[in-house]
Amino acid sequence: MGIPFVTEFEFSYGKVDRLSSRIRRVICNNPGPFTFTGTGTYLIGNGQVGVIDPGPIDEAHIEAILAALEPGESISHIIITHTHGDHSPASAPLQQKTGAPIYGLTPPKSKDIAINSDAPQMEEHADDAFSPDVEVAHGDVIEGGDWSLECVFTPGHMAGHMCYALREEKALFTGDHVMGWSTSVIIPPDGSMSDYMASLDLLLARDDEIYWPTHGTCIQKPQDFVREYIRHRKSREAQVLARLEAGDSDIREMVKVVYAAVDKRLHPAAALSMLAHLQDLVERGVVSSADNPTLDTKFTLA
Repeated sequence: MGIPFVTEFEFSYGKVDRLSSRIRRVICNNPGPFTFTGTGTYLIGNGQVGVIDPGPIDEAHIEAILAALEPGESISHIIITHTHGDHSPASAPLQQKTGAPIYGLTPPKSKDIAINSDAPQMEEHADDAFSPDVEVAHGDVIEGGDWSLECVFTPGHMAGHMCYALREEKALFTGDHVMGWSTSVIIPPDGSMSDYMASLDLLLARDDEIYWPTHGTCIQKPQDFVREYIRHRKSREAQVLARLEAGDSDIREMVKVVYAAVDKRLHPAAALSMLAHLQDLVERGVVSSADNPTLDTKFTLA
């Protein structure tokens, strides 16, 4: 059936929307090819409020987050899904204004895998300066006044990616791990296809009833959505294997065939996605390479 993307929803930049009794959202005016309409910052709970992914350093957005509070409310927690530049940098100035502790994962060091010097920048820069007050781990529970968030570790899009489950509503804040408007970008060395697929399996085994990604609107019937995400990735893997079986060995040449219907300006991004698939296949022993997989490596079926 294909992934049932939702690419249209109503919102206004800087305006707070009440999504449920415990969830509010303010969207930053930073639209782009990786941010869609912009970073959606979530305010969790009432009274003592948790903020998930305050976004980039954008003074207007930070002020909009503060203006979203009701009289007498305060921000008690600042919570980060991962440290790309459209998610975490505003945590520091928001903390200066509120005194709230920051929860998240210290940016992990990238895997020792080269891509090559001319690889395009296809994702927001990493916020290497991010340093949480509280280092979270899978299974931890962050508690506020009328809310609690369970930490769900989901590496793949980035090695330190964490989702958060609002237990009172069976709602999962998925960051960039699963998005309703597009597939998630998996770009080495920060991204890992093997980790990503394992993290999708982890979500499939959960009983969450709704997803709230940082970009775009909510995902209904999330398990069905994740199944389509997995099917899409396995289909792409099969296409890569078919090209190797046909005798292709170079990523850029394979991209010309596999992504023939895609605008050629997007082929550099497609090549990095294919590299992530090939790294995974090499790790599993399905594909061979003479050295560590890069965009310039020659690949063969094992």
